[in-house]
Amino acid sequence: MDNRRFSRVLFSGPVQLKNNEALYTGQLQDLSLKGALLQLDASSALQLGQHFQLQFQLNESGLDLSMDVTVAHLHGSSVGVRCDKIDIDSASHLRRLLELNLGDADLLSRELTELSE
Repeated sequence: MDNRRFSRVLFSGPVQLKNNEALYTGQLQDLSLKGALLQLDASSALQLGQHFQLQFQLNESGLDLSMDVTVAHLHGSSVGVRCDKIDIDSASHLRRLLELNLGDADLLSRELTELSE
């Protein structure tokens, strides 16, 4: 049973997960308002609860998105991260991406309301 509270959209592209101690690269698999699923090239040293900055680009638009994340789950090279903090520009671009891909502005508005509570 899937207990996610936020809609996810498939989104593929290069991603960096970094902090003061490490840099991981890989591919973004999907996104939501509250997190992302990544396929990392090397993830064996990752631990649940570690804090990182997630960085990726919106396709050919050249827009860079960045969010502070925490490792929420690990399964081989698949890593789920929870968004802890996102700057206003990145949040605006992420909202627009989700809006275009979900095709349901009302659903997105409800999720934004839930996120702010």
